[in-house]
Amino acid sequence: MSQRIDLDHGRFRQIIRGKIKQNLRKYISQGEMIARKGKDTVSIPLPQVDLPRFKWGDKQSGGVGQGDGQPGDALGQGQEKPGQGEAGDRPGEHMVELEVSLAELAEIMGEELELPRIQPKGTEKIIAWKDKFTGVRTTGPESLRHFRRTFRQALRRQLSLGTYDPKNPVIVPIRDDKRYRSWKSEPLPQSNAVIIYMMDVSGSMGDEQKEIVRIESFWIDTWLRSQYHGIESRYIIHDAMAKEVDRDTFFRTRESGGTMISSAYKLCAKMIEDEYPAELWNIYPFHFSDGDNWSIDDTHACVELLKHKILPAVNLFAYGQVESPYGSGQFIKDLSEHFDEDERVVTSEIKGKDAIMDSIKEFLGKGR
Repeated sequence: MSQRIDLDHGRFRQIIRGKIKQNLRKYISQGEMIARKGKDTVSIPLPQVDLPRFKWGDKQSGGVGQGDGQPGDALGQGQEKPGQGEAGDRPGEHMVELEVSLAELAEIMGEELELPRIQPKGTEKIIAWKDKFTGVRTTGPESLRHFRRTFRQALRRQLSLGTYDPKNPVIVPIRDDKRYRSWKSEPLPQSNAVIIYMMDVSGSMGDEQKEIVRIESFWIDTWLRSQYHGIESRYIIHDAMAKEVDRDTFFRTRESGGTMISSAYKLCAKMIEDEYPAELWNIYPFHFSDGDNWSIDDTHACVELLKHKILPAVNLFAYGQVESPYGSGQFIKDLSEHFDEDERVVTSEIKGKDAIMDSIKEFLGKGR
């Protein structure tokens, strides 16, 4: 019975995974999942899933291909044209909230977007724990029973009691004969990783643009956290000046003013230099803007900071340009002009929520 329940549960999970993958683009482009986020899970609204089954009909009721009708007629009873019909007593489609772990969600997204696994660098500071089998003990779960040791103990007992018959060598273990594998947890150093988010909060970045950044950042976080056992996130906002803020402030700040992108890059470079040695850390700066910058001179300063301060230290530098009716969109062209051949620089134009999934693939598809 237990094995059958496990098989049914596994089958149900596969159906649910298929439903999630089928609607993944919709889930990614909407922010409602983030609002349902718990500590390690998110709630996903899904139509109620019913397993198909055969059902006997009434005798002489006819079937497909029987009786009067014309090509194109609807099958079944009570199927009115849209917008027609009276109030009925039949239930509609119900939605259920299904909790899915962030790890499983990341795995589904990785499969759907065909994201390669990341090969990390550095093995300091972040510690995970690995279970290692080290011996045998007399108690434990049946799944860890050591069959050879159990058989040997049963044979030893029967020999000592004189109940062993060489002509009929039947060994029947009792409870005291059972032996189980024992284990202990050992520290396992993991790679360090830090994500540095930078966002333009000048007057040309509206609420819609910030919402796109919030949604995309959530999915980037979800994937990178599935690749590393520990990760840090830092947040920088900028207009004409840059400052570090917490996550809540990062997504809720409403500001206005001009834009000097170099102020954010200077703060990012200083943060890396002071706190994240390149040989020990996997560093991922993500910058989101509408492409407006104050001057050509400031753009030149950004290029120099990237070439000499940021790129030598990072795994990947990602720039996402969110389309805005007030932004010029020039900065992504400047980056492409200077770093078109550099694999460490990835740029993406995000023209709306529907483009978030494609942007994530552009950013993370190289597996750096």
